[in-house]
Amino acid sequence: MGSTRAKAGSGSAPASDGFRKVRRDHARETAEDYVEAIASIVHARGMCRVADLARLMRVSHVTVVKTVDRLVAAGLVRKEPYGPATLTPAGVRLARAARVRHERVLAFLRSIGVPEPVARRDAEGLEHHVSPETISAMARFAGRAASVEPRTHGPRAGAP
Repeated sequence: MGSTRAKAGSGSAPASDGFRKVRRDHARETAEDYVEAIASIVHARGMCRVADLARLMRVSHVTVVKTVDRLVAAGLVRKEPYGPATLTPAGVRLARAARVRHERVLAFLRSIGVPEPVARRDAEGLEHHVSPETISAMARFAGRAASVEPRTHGPRAGAP
């Protein structure tokens, strides 16, 4: 097993830089999941309460309150005490971007034959951990795959 610590004088970044990046990435992933969930709940129900988020995310009320407070501080969500959560314009943009990435990853996974339930579950994690370049490549591949798939319904070519 290799050590996760950088050797002194090796010229590589200290391990703490990697941990810092992981924490930052996790915070962004959480923010994206929450703004996407808020947008979805508002679309379906007209408003989003903390209890709605706790139920959807399968976390405690306290966890949602703390996370929403961080999103308010980040300028992504507006929330008055005991009131519904709403997205700021920045929150709306982040939710849309997350939804597009999710749909592109999901289309790619489907195009390579991943079963639907697995593709949906995996897309939820992958969407946060791949670069914009990879997302674009996935979308291009899925688009090409969809255009060359054999027809499985409708009349056959040359059929009367």
